[in-house]
Amino acid sequence: MPNPFRIRAAALTTVLVASCLLSGCSDGVKDGDLATQKLDWTACPAPDEAEGGGDAPSPLPGGGTWQCATMKAPLDWSKPKGATIGLALIRAKASGDASKRIGSLIFNFGGPGGSGVTTLPAFAGDYTALRTRYDLVSFDPRGVGRSDPVECENDEQLDNYFQQDATPETSAERTQLINRTRQFNAACEKNSRTIIPQVRTTDAARDMDLMRQVLGDRQLHYFGISYGTELGGVYAHLFPKNVGRAVFDGVIDPTQNTEQSSLGQAKGFQLALDNFAEDCTSKKTECPIGDTPQDVKDRIGKLLADLDKKPIPGILPRQLTQTAATNGIAQSLYSKDFWEYLTEGLEEAYDGDGKILMLLSDSMNGRSQNGEYSNITAANIAINCADEKPRYTADYVQQKLPEFRAASPLFGDYLAWGMVSCTSWAVPGAADHPDVSAPGSAPILVVGNTGDPATPYEGAKKMVEALGNGVGVELTYQGQGHGAYDSKNKCVQSAVNGYLLDGRVPKAGAVCS
Repeated sequence: MPNPFRIRAAALTTVLVASCLLSGCSDGVKDGDLATQKLDWTACPAPDEAEGGGDAPSPLPGGGTWQCATMKAPLDWSKPKGATIGLALIRAKASGDASKRIGSLIFNFGGPGGSGVTTLPAFAGDYTALRTRYDLVSFDPRGVGRSDPVECENDEQLDNYFQQDATPETSAERTQLINRTRQFNAACEKNSRTIIPQVRTTDAARDMDLMRQVLGDRQLHYFGISYGTELGGVYAHLFPKNVGRAVFDGVIDPTQNTEQSSLGQAKGFQLALDNFAEDCTSKKTECPIGDTPQDVKDRIGKLLADLDKKPIPGILPRQLTQTAATNGIAQSLYSKDFWEYLTEGLEEAYDGDGKILMLLSDSMNGRSQNGEYSNITAANIAINCADEKPRYTADYVQQKLPEFRAASPLFGDYLAWGMVSCTSWAVPGAADHPDVSAPGSAPILVVGNTGDPATPYEGAKKMVEALGNGVGVELTYQGQGHGAYDSKNKCVQSAVNGYLLDGRVPKAGAVCS
């Protein structure tokens, strides 16, 4: 079973030689053919099941409507004139003076596997200032949402998949986990054998360069969050001369392999949990889940141990298992705004009611209240496994457990065992870690958050170093949660907006608190 809260920070690109073979080391698709296609922008439909369902996007703030279109791209970029797939796009046209419009600003919100078509409207209010000079654009990357989605198991099977014990303690439990993972991966191969070899991050980066041309932009202006920073780094490596104004927020460490990334996340989520416990017990009002930070963490540890032996009622007929509870706790650590839900969820779980923690877990797994799953888990695994070369055995993970437990008593086992998710995958992984070196690129603003659980702060400096001298410019946010811009910190937003709107590059090493 994968780690549903794990945004992989490793191995997502090919070596330079392979890049040149596929792209000819050019600046992108030649004029003509797919690069000159015209998009048919129409009113956006409601998201389909693979995108997570729900209603069509609401009217834009200040008037106007969201527009959607489908862009054709090569299924196999080594055969650019061969079969094509359709990539779903969404945009909000610039709201300001047309003479001051810069172009399109393309967003990727991470995952990998998240639908940009559904995410951009949900956060549109945060980007009102950017919309004054840009068309805001996002997309479902290949294999995601409406863009030829990877399909693995059905909703009933996924309910079972997410209920399994993801932290085995006995030989029998380990065998069961490996067999269940193999079963899931076989379903992906059976149902999606055409698309799963074509969902590497290098493929998505080439899609973005085609998108740039189809949208009519000389350079790619880009806002990448979480895994989106890796996609942006790979794009900059492949097409450095085409990079315009770009921002990376919630930054992955491109120098890490799968194991190093998992271990880093164990430390990151433990830090976030430490900060949560400290916050709860430092308030004037009594913390309902513990008297001291250590007491809070000890009680959570006991809850998880008890759930491993005997689950409690969750959202009936499902029960809150140790796995679901761990997943729900992790989900709430992505944002300080969720900490109150974690407190309430833990308080109720101690009284035998697991509904809130299960709702948080469902949110992480892409399960709607009607029991339907988006394809975020299938796409996440497919992209990660196509990108990441390492394959880990159960014996290897078992040997590494002490190191992971030292990094996080609560999340260590879970993140360690998630490394087996690609072991039986049908497509070989591309590389140990991505190449994001981008000599000749325009400056890229790299924003690191000191309290980020999913993409630990140290990754921002590593990204700056990997991009190369004169490319990456680091900005530090001393805050909590995953990413920085959507925290609404005025210092961060001023720096990012100043670069994207006016081209003002912040001083390297600047700090926002």
